[in-house]
Amino acid sequence: MIHKPQTDEFVSFYNTYISKVPDGDVLELLAELKESSYQLFSNLSDEKANYAYAEGKWTIKEALGHMIDTERVFAFRAFCFSRDFVELPGFDQDVYVNNANFNSRTIQDLASEFRATRESNLYFIKALTDEQLSKKGIASGNPATVRALVYMLAGHELHHLGLLNERYL
Repeated sequence: MIHKPQTDEFVSFYNTYISKVPDGDVLELLAELKESSYQLFSNLSDEKANYAYAEGKWTIKEALGHMIDTERVFAFRAFCFSRDFVELPGFDQDVYVNNANFNSRTIQDLASEFRATRESNLYFIKALTDEQLSKKGIASGNPATVRALVYMLAGHELHHLGLLNERYL
């Protein structure tokens, strides 16, 4: 079981995500979220998925696309940090979303991509040793351990699912 990271394993900004992860097995949570998020998104119509709750806000498709992008970025950071200390650049979520053309795709296609991306990441995370989980690197100028990044994956998803339920659905 991967234990929740200590506060010295990440900067306070990331507590926004990590604090959303309930006690228990984070790997089980990531696997459960993989399926429940897939079901949530794949059962939406494209019409509903093209909805944005306000002018200038992301559509549901763009929000899911952002979740996929962030899943990849956080997992890449964890992959790099698990191998060796490294410093990685940040990423601008709006630039990524604006250049991805998520709205031209079906919500079912995006839901499948999210599920496949998470499935791949679960294989990677399950293979990490305790030593690798404790390794640290820097991304966006901020230090974090691999363990903290695993929790950020789950917390980021929970954060956006909360926003979707509150503002879109």
